Amino acid sequence: AQGQEVQGMETAGLPEQELAAINRLSRGNLSGEEVYCFPVRLCDNQTDRDDEYFDRRGLELLAELFVGKTGIFDHSWSARDQTARLYRTEIVEEPGAVSEAGEPGCYLKGYAYMLRTQENAGLIAEIEGGIKKEVSVGCAVRRSVCSICGNDIHDRGLCSHVKGRAYEGKRCIVRLEEPVDAFEWSFVAVPAQRLAGVV
Repeated sequence: AQGQEVQGMETAGLPEQELAAINRLSRGNLSGEEVYCFPVRLCDNQTDRDDEYFDRRGLELLAELFVGKTGIFDHSWSARDQTARLYRTEIVEEPGAVSEAGEPGCYLKGYAYMLRTQENAGLIAEIEGGIKKEVSVGCAVRRSVCSICGNDIHDRGLCSHVKGRAYEGKRCIVRLEEPVDAFEWSFVAVPAQRLAGVV
């Protein structure tokens, strides 16, 4: 199923591999008619609104960490807000795109599923209608590396630079290095990563 698009609202004909991946996460044996699937651009290697970015290696680590993680709203860590779950991820190349750090553009794509229930019908309609679209990821990284000095930007004994400020013509941006945990992904109104959302 690598590279195969999973279109929303067409889950009755879900490929066997996709349904098998979903059922590894469920307690039952869900059929294609019982689930709604949609692809989502979780994060990329472009500099975000907080002047931070993941490099490709970070995205590869996140790809492993995000499988099985729940989708919620506004990073509210409440079981009441759980609405979807990622059953598969992949790194997607963006030909012609280059990150501010000089890497070829790429992003982490997740494949999410949710149950077709009466309660979820409105949310499914909002996803299909492009109303619920933007997303943001919640994760933990080992270091936040300053592009100017190469030290952790939070270590004020070693780094005195400010994100977004220019130093001798070079803008300070921060590489979020070595992701160690993925908590959740959320529907939000304004994501830090400008292009993150349902695709």
